[in-house]
Amino acid sequence: MDALIAAAARALATGDILGALNRVALRDDAPALALRGIAMAQLGDFVRAKTLLKSAAHAFGPGEAIARARCIVAEAEIAFVSRDSGWPEATLAKARSTLEARGDHINATHALHLEARRLLLLGRLDEAERQLGALAPAPLPPALIAAHEMIIAGIAMRRLQAAAARDALAQAHLAARQSGIAALPAEVDNASAMLDAPAARLIARDEQRILRIDEIEIVLASNALIVDASRNVVRGPQTVISLATRPVLFALARALAEARPHDVARDVLLVRAFGAGHADEIASRPPAGRNRPLARPAPPIGRCGRNQAWLRAEARSQARRHPAGTTP
Repeated sequence: MDALIAAAARALATGDILGALNRVALRDDAPALALRGIAMAQLGDFVRAKTLLKSAAHAFGPGEAIARARCIVAEAEIAFVSRDSGWPEATLAKARSTLEARGDHINATHALHLEARRLLLLGRLDEAERQLGALAPAPLPPALIAAHEMIIAGIAMRRLQAAAARDALAQAHLAARQSGIAALPAEVDNASAMLDAPAARLIARDEQRILRIDEIEIVLASNALIVDASRNVVRGPQTVISLATRPVLFALARALAEARPHDVARDVLLVRAFGAGHADEIASRPPAGRNRPLARPAPPIGRCGRNQAWLRAEARSQARRHPAGTTP
């Protein structure tokens, strides 16, 4: 690596994008193309960045497997940031293996972090956690430590584990300050702000209030029967019943829970569950398709809280058929 390429690489590592470009803007050799591609990606020009990185990958010779693998990792990062549906899953895994085998632990870790971040974005939390667990124990630079802790915090936040998320973000903030990259502490601060931002709305006993993640955690740990409209589940003290594939039943449960401790009129329930303009129109419909099993005689809906008794009885019935954590 010549002195100009090395200086450009150091500039990129510290966030000096324009300084890096000034050093390689007029060069078309493979290392310069790769550095220009990374710089353009950091400036947000993803189309130009992808073109430069592809050109660099083709320009590197047969004996430069590490350089080509680094280009693939950079392309994968662009695909992730731009939410490109053409995620190079197999190609990225192969590039990560190449980097690990050739001793480039830092870029191999970066590739693994990209895979974990994608799994986190898709809501596949257990897989993302397993991916992080596959990380080989070795010293990491502060920037990668910050990225690692932010993924851990993201998993904890999606699991509504506020204390674990705060601990991970504190570690991320410390590493971000040590990295010398000006934008990194701000990124951690933005993630930390999510812990104190409104995350849900609680409707209970004729009142509504906004909850933070730590407050949601307290509510879910209580003994209350909760109709969770963010995940379409009904939660009890020891049972979680998914109604994601039963929209009619969930609409009924939500209507009853929102009205508690009051009753809900039959025609209102019918409109909420089937979305039509008039209850008579709904009642005249024949049962159809996947909702036919639900078309049994309706329980009596009267006053004195029988709606709520029906909701609890239905939850118990579903729990008997579907043990905790299963999907009906």
